[in-house]
Amino acid sequence: MKKVFEKPKAMSDVTMHYCPGCTHGIIHRLVAEAIDDLDIQGRTVGIASVGCSVFSYNYFDCDMQQAAHGRAPAVATGVKRVHPGNIVFTYQGDGDLAAIGTAEMVHAAARGEKITIIFVNNAIYGMTGGQMAPTTLIGQTTQTSPYGRSAENQGYPIKVCEMLSTLEGTAYVSRVSVDSIKNINNAKKAIKKAFETQIEGKGFSLVEVLSTCPTNWGLTPVESLDWLRENMMPYYPLGVFKER
Repeated sequence: MKKVFEKPKAMSDVTMHYCPGCTHGIIHRLVAEAIDDLDIQGRTVGIASVGCSVFSYNYFDCDMQQAAHGRAPAVATGVKRVHPGNIVFTYQGDGDLAAIGTAEMVHAAARGEKITIIFVNNAIYGMTGGQMAPTTLIGQTTQTSPYGRSAENQGYPIKVCEMLSTLEGTAYVSRVSVDSIKNINNAKKAIKKAFETQIEGKGFSLVEVLSTCPTNWGLTPVESLDWLRENMMPYYPLGVFKER
């Protein structure tokens, strides 16, 4: 029998801990496939963040380093500068990257650090129980915004791609989604492009991936995909925001 679908070599053969319907697993696979396609597994170093993806070091079959909450870009910077021939990426959620880790992310981009960030945006804090995140939408209810996020009280959601695209050090910034086969295929191309940007030494690269959180959104997996399309995509439009 011809095998038409198999596990990427850069992915470990272990059971994931993510909730049913969570799209972290899809994103993990896309990262691993990009590493396989570029034949860089032996020189890739991943930096695990704190959040739902805290155990990502179990899922990627490459060298991995755990970082403190929000500090993954700083750790990645150190690894890349000590080992410039390695391909270094971070895997971070919106709470880790856009809240406690904002400074590390912005200044790594401003310096043009030759690292790649995979930024998973599900508009809520996942691991800690569903609190409001920097990317939570106006009107969206969470454990800490039970009446919906208010621009007056909590400010506006942060658009990471739009912000980083204004910095001179960024070489590639794009936003993708994993809600459909078409968008999953586009997401893989973007992740591969981000790694290629690093391989070519062009500068900082980031791919934002719109993702679902059925558990904390209080929706079924199918309803979550619909909610992402109807609510997140209009505010966080897909596309390439900068390509050097």
